[in-house]
Formats: sequence, C-alpha cells, structure tokens
Amino acid sequence: MSIQLYDRRELLRVGGLTLGGLGLADLVKASPQPAQLGASFGRAKNIIFLYLCGGPPQHETFDPKPDAPVEIRGPFKPIQTNIPGIQFSELLPRTAAIADKLAVIRSMSTDDNIHSSSGHWVLTGYKYQGSNARTIQTSDWPFYGSIIKRYKPSARMPGLSSVVIPDYVRQNENVTPAGQLGGLMGTQWAPEHFVGDPSRRDYKIEGFEPIGVTLGRMRDRRSLQAKLEDRLRDVEGSKLLDTVNSYQQQAFELLTSGKARNAFNIQEEPEHVRNRYGRNRWGQCVLLARRLIESGARLVHVNWPREPGDNAADNPLWDTHAQNADRLEDVLCPIFDVGYTALIEDLEQRGLLDETLVVAIGEFGRTPKINPKGGRDHWGPVFSASLAGAGISGGQVYGESDSQGAYALADKVDPGHLTSTIFHLAGLDYQGTFTDPTGRELAFSKQPALFKLLGDAAATSQRCECTGDVARVPDYDEDMMIRQSSFEGKQVLHPYHVPSRPKGWRFINTGTFSAEVKEAGRVGKMAVDQHLMFRYDKNALSGTGGLVGQEVRSPFPGTYRLFAKIIAEAKTEQAQKELLEKYSFHLVFFEFTEAAKTIDKRKVTGEVAFVPEFATADTAKPQFVEITKAFMSGGGNFSFGLGMGVGVEIRQKAEVDEPWLSNGVQLHVLTLDLEFLGKERNPDITV
Repeated sequence: MSIQLYDRRELLRVGGLTLGGLGLADLVKASPQPAQLGASFGRAKNIIFLYLCGGPPQHETFDPKPDAPVEIRGPFKPIQTNIPGIQFSELLPRTAAIADKLAVIRSMSTDDNIHSSSGHWVLTGYKYQGSNARTIQTSDWPFYGSIIKRYKPSARMPGLSSVVIPDYVRQNENVTPAGQLGGLMGTQWAPEHFVGDPSRRDYKIEGFEPIGVTLGRMRDRRSLQAKLEDRLRDVEGSKLLDTVNSYQQQAFELLTSGKARNAFNIQEEPEHVRNRYGRNRWGQCVLLARRLIESGARLVHVNWPREPGDNAADNPLWDTHAQNADRLEDVLCPIFDVGYTALIEDLEQRGLLDETLVVAIGEFGRTPKINPKGGRDHWGPVFSASLAGAGISGGQVYGESDSQGAYALADKVDPGHLTSTIFHLAGLDYQGTFTDPTGRELAFSKQPALFKLLGDAAATSQRCECTGDVARVPDYDEDMMIRQSSFEGKQVLHPYHVPSRPKGWRFINTGTFSAEVKEAGRVGKMAVDQHLMFRYDKNALSGTGGLVGQEVRSPFPGTYRLFAKIIAEAKTEQAQKELLEKYSFHLVFFEFTEAAKTIDKRKVTGEVAFVPEFATADTAKPQFVEITKAFMSGGGNFSFGLGMGVGVEIRQKAEVDEPWLSNGVQLHVLTLDLEFLGKERNPDITV
C-alpha cells in the first residue's frame, strides 16, 4: 500500500483565492457576469479535456513505426484497430477497439521541447512570448477554459463553467507553469480548481462541506449577511451590492445545492462502474469529469496527476527519460487505456457522447531514438492527439509523421488549430475577440479549425477485427509494487538469464541452492500455504548460494519497507550448524546494472542480514524480517538507473572454502512484500 506523507489541505484555489467557508463567494464576486456570444457550430454542449502531462511517446501510443530500427520503434508491436489500415501500439488494446469513434491527429507540432512553454501553447493555442514560462503571470495568454468560462458558460450551473481537477499542472510541487489561468483576460476568469484524490475512500471537497461549518450554520450566516447588506443599502444608497449579491448568490447556491454537492459524491457510483474506469487517481478523476458534466459543468479539464514521491524523479507523469518501455507497460498505458475507453463507452451508453467533446493530448511527444537509459526525451516537432464525441467524425487519422516518427510529413497541426476546433464545437466563433483589462481587442485564435475532422458520422463504414490483447495490458493496481508477494495461485519462477522482461520472480540456482514454488503443506507442525522454497542441492558442481528476486514496478524516490515471513528446516542439528557457519541470509534492495535486467547483473543498494529460525518436532513459528530504506538525494532527483529490484539472497561466507553440507536443509519464504511509505515534500526543489 502506498502512503503519501504530505497532503495539501488547499482543495480549491484560483489565482490565489482559496475556498473555505464561503470563500467561493469571493471568487465569484471577483468575476464579471459571463458574456454570451452567438453559437457557431455548437455541437459540444460539454467538453472533457484529458491532459497527459509529461508528454506521451507517439511511437508507443497512436503512431507506431514497425518498420523503423529497434532503437526507434522500441520493443512493442503494432496492433490492428477496428478500422482497416489504422494501427495503434499493442499497449492500447481497448483503445484500438473503439478507433471507429476516434479522430487521431499524428502531426501535432510545437517545435518546442520545453514542458512549460510547449504546454502553454497546447493549453492556450498561442506560442509563449514571455520571459519565464515556469511561472504563472498576468501576461500569459488565457487558458482555453477561461475563454469558455467567459463566453460560453454553463446555463445549468454557471459556477462550474470551467473546472480543473485534480490539481494544476505542476512540474514539481513548487513549479506551476504558465497558461493555466485567466492571463490577459483577468484572474477572475481562471477555472474553478478542485484539488483532491477521488480514488480515496475519504475523498471530499472542502467548501461543499466546510470543516466545522454545518449547512444549517452556513444558512444562518447567509441570513445574517443579508441583514447586514440591507442595512448597508439603507446607509449608502448604492447599487453596487446588488451586483455583488448576484455573484455571491451563485457561490452560495454552488456550495449548498444538492446538485453540485452530489456531483462530487463519487461514492454513489456503482462499484462495477468505478472498477471499469480503474481504481486509481486518474481513472476516478475521469469518472468524476463525467459526473460533473452530467450535473451541469460546461468544461472539465483533467490533468494527469502526479504520483506519491515522484518529485523531480526520472519518470514523473508521462516524462519517461528512463525505462520508457517499463513505465509505459506497467503503469501509464494500462491506466490510460482503461480510463479513456471507459469514458467513451460510458458517455455513449448514457446518450452523452454526441454532445460531449473528449480531447486527449500531452504538451509534446518524445524523441524518436531511445536513449542509453532506455528512455525517450522531450520532442516537440511531432506528436499525437485524439478527439472523440460531439461533432467529431471518428475512424480516421489526420496528418502523418515521417518513417521514424520524428517530424510532421503532411498536414502539420499546431495547437492553435486544436483550440479553434474546440471553440467552434463549443459554439464560439474562433475568429472572435476578447477584451483584456486594458481595453485591447485580442483574437481567440489565429488558426482555422480542423474542419476535416468534423462530421455527423464516422469517416468510414468499414470495420475489421481488432487484434489487440486486453490480457497483455491488465488493469493497473497501484498497491501492487511486486507480483505474487504471497506466492499464491499459479506461480512461475523465471530463470535469471531470459532475454525478455518477465513479470514476477526470477532466480539464480547455479550454486548450492535451487529455488522452487512449494505447494501448500506442512513445515514441522505448522500448516503453510503455497510458498517459495530454497533447497540445498547436494549435486551442485559449485557453490555461492542463491537468489530469488524481481523488479519493482515503477519505483519513485522515497522510503520503502521490504518484509518477509521465513522459517528454515534441517534434517539434523549438524546440518543446521553447518548452514549457519557457511552461509549468510539477506533481504536485499538492488539496482540492475544492464539494460537486459538479469538479476545476476546487479548492485546491492540496501540489505539486512538475518539468522533463520528452524522448525523443530515440537515448534514451528515463522520469523518476521524487514528492512526500511530511503532512496533520496539532496535535490530530490534520485535516479534508479536501469531499475530497482528486491529479493532474498543466500550467500556463501567469504572465509568458507568448502560450501557443502552434510545433509538436506530448506529455507521457506512464506511471504515477501514491499510497501512504499512515501516521500515528504521538499519545498526547495525547483527543477
């Protein structure tokens, strides 16, 4: 189980305004009444924007390059989608099965390899022109959602016209890049910003149930406030409070209305629906986005959330500078593939897809060539995006990248085209203008909408069998850092030298100990479940001991606890004595030293030695062994290099020349598990 050691209590913040008590009234009070413009195309009554922070690789998602060299194409194969001639990566089998509903752009481009400035372009439609895109400034171009909030607000729930969950984009806890607020349009047009993790059992949005303030007390406070304002009117004779009250009433109704409160009550969803979206933070945020637009929100922008402990690590979010294939296969693609397809299918079943635009995109792509750490670096010249829903003609690919997925070859698209398309579908003339606080008229966009993506039906009626294998990409379980920690079910111990990357336990048995999965039975008088067993091999030709270990899935800087239940058996007291004299026993953390990740090529980074306890004819009690280890660095940018592993190791002692034992011994590892204890926030990290 992962435990986060830090938790910001700020659950709604917009441009420096925080929500607590009636704080949202202050937000609405600062906002002018949203203006209405005439509808243009207007098919999208709702918008859900899935922002894949960090930059997904085009090769392993929507634009595979099977004919490129292996250092370009990577280790994964393409699969046939349900549209003839269109292939996706094998890491997106569920998405491939709904390709008839998607319009995929393979020629997005910013030519900008910097998270903050390229991200500003994607989120606003305008290239960044300021001096520091790593900080939010009033000179930024407005967030696309701010324009929607001002000119196409929700008629059903104006207070939720533009919503950001589960947090702003953050390059780490202390760097919040440009393009996410009202910018030139004014802070008051920033989106409503709700921080929280809807996958948690105790998920609540402060402000909808203020701490220490009951709804009755809120209404009493509202009544008292109304009396005070009536008195002020009598004294001042001013109409200013009439204007203020309209915004304050919006805020109060948003805080107290059952409709708004229920939208955030994700616990009301049936278990099978929550499971379908994935029981992880992003999947539940996507489900929450669907609930919000059902309740009246106009636009919900879902940022890919940071994970506990990923501050400035090698691979936060989709920023896979190292171990790209492992991170995609183990974490990122399973989460996306499950949650994204759940949303599209759920919207369709509820009759909402025809009126809801769904956009999925990152701030850029990743380099064509895989680097020495097995990662891909930032790449703005070409990347992919996917659109579905209201007004989008599915079953098509727009644009083309070159043979290596490095540059746009045809129909180059910049983010301005995308924001114009969003505005057009939302019923907003993308050629229109807005007025900034100084009175200047500024254009919503300078690029035309992508009209070739639009239509009332799919781009083709042809369908074919999808070749993706859902079992190849199982749903992500955030609590499972290692596989089969209890050794139950069907077990396979892989030999250490396999050239592929097998999931689960691997072993070295070339020494005096072999390893096997032992069926349930008895150790002495104690009943035991299926478990791992080291057995002394008297026929071994040489002896150094033995190791069983496995790779840790997607490790982050922070503190880990490795723990095991172990008991030993020896046929004679002499064998027991010889075992303890000639061998030592260890729980170990290690790093792989070669890209193939064979456990014989490793460097131990932490360990604890233990002396096993032996079962006797009368007693058999398992021994509990554990080690807690912090993997940190002064700047927080701890690197696990080629990957991290854990295991149990038996070593021949250095002073021993003769490794043989006079009789049989066994070491039973009943359970072996790993827990991530989290990482405290470092306020000094600014990378």
